[in-house]
Amino acid sequence: MKKVQFTETVLRDANQSLMATRLPYSDYEEILPVMDKAGYYSIECWGGATFDSCLRYLNEDPWERLRKLRKMLPNNKLQMLLRGQNLLGYKHYHDDVVEKFIELSIKNGIDVIRIFDALNDFRNIETALNATMKYANENTVASGCISYTQSPVHTVDKYIEMCRELQRMGFQTICLKDMAGTMTPYEAEHLIKGIKDAVGDMPLILHTHSTTGMAYMTLTKAVESGIDVIDTATSCFSGGTSQPSTETMYYALQQYGIETGLDEDIINQVNDFFKPVKQKYVDNGQINPKSLATDAQALVYKVPGGMLSNMIANLTDMGAMDKFDSALKEIPQVRKDLGYPPLVTPLSQMVGNQAVTNVLMGERYKSISKEVKNYIKGEYGIAPAPVSEELITKVLGEGGQPIDCREEDVKRTGEDFENAKKALGDLARSEEDLMSYICYPDQTLKFLKKRREQEENEAVYTIEEM
Repeated sequence: MKKVQFTETVLRDANQSLMATRLPYSDYEEILPVMDKAGYYSIECWGGATFDSCLRYLNEDPWERLRKLRKMLPNNKLQMLLRGQNLLGYKHYHDDVVEKFIELSIKNGIDVIRIFDALNDFRNIETALNATMKYANENTVASGCISYTQSPVHTVDKYIEMCRELQRMGFQTICLKDMAGTMTPYEAEHLIKGIKDAVGDMPLILHTHSTTGMAYMTLTKAVESGIDVIDTATSCFSGGTSQPSTETMYYALQQYGIETGLDEDIINQVNDFFKPVKQKYVDNGQINPKSLATDAQALVYKVPGGMLSNMIANLTDMGAMDKFDSALKEIPQVRKDLGYPPLVTPLSQMVGNQAVTNVLMGERYKSISKEVKNYIKGEYGIAPAPVSEELITKVLGEGGQPIDCREEDVKRTGEDFENAKKALGDLARSEEDLMSYICYPDQTLKFLKKRREQEENEAVYTIEEM
């Protein structure tokens, strides 16, 4: 019997896409022992924007969250999304930092590390792969990930060759990451059949979003074409900019006679638990109705769910939601100017923010963000297609040439760790605290100071009670 397994995304990408990753651990801790019995291939629960959100908005230590998840989900593979040389931040880190981050992630409980590069420049994922294999235990899976998009330079043949390269590099599985939900059933069939012919029995995973309304058709065609694992979200957190529904796909595949390994009663219990959780955030406005809707225009704009929810949040904060449609229309032009990068973190934020800036300023590139300038300088890797000569000249000057990002990445001076120790002093109690600071210095410093204040207050209360 054919088998297709499921990765459940509610603890990471589903809430990241619908509510900008504002779901605290306390909201779902109670259901974790039930989820542990569901029969998932893996539970995606860390990485992506969770690290930043824990520190910036939720007053949580992301490492402590991971350790709790590991304890509460002993029978499941815990999965994270890693941005290659970017780790979970928005810039490249030195190789020694990448290696230590991978070591700590595995040590604290991660099993499946899904590694991608926003530009599909595989030089930027090699260090993370090597570190994963170096620190691997019997449960570790290194999953190579392709950022899927459509453009004049992104073809089926190009994607098939990318998969061959990921297999040659030593990855154990391959994931097609359709972050904007723009992959059509036709494309899924031709792409997956071609990849399967190229890489043989190597497990192939499809990650997509319901943003455009294509996802259910695309997943069904992917199953027919040989996909091994699909990413889904418990139904109340599915749809819109999130993933397709776990239960819906389970029932559909069951009628095809396809084994999933899922327990029907358990997955329905999981959904029943999350219904009031979701409603709370709908009621308080953190889940915007726009994130729950289908928007076929995303087939033109190629905007992923997390990018869309962040754009909505940012424009709302600025009181400029009237510019939303104009900003969406500006995105394809910015993307073309930057050489058709796939719109995935950190490129999605960079392109989206630049599009918003262009619209608000009333002139293209009157103000260019530091991140876009660094991209044009070559700090993120090689663009899929040539960058606009006008932009290159504007940023680098006449005759300026981009740098090779890997020349900087490979440095192993230990300087990042020493700087973190000096900055934190006795606020840092572990390698994990230092790593948090390296990734997010301002947010980590605030978090650690607040942690100390809370502990000091608790100590005072304890003494008074005595």
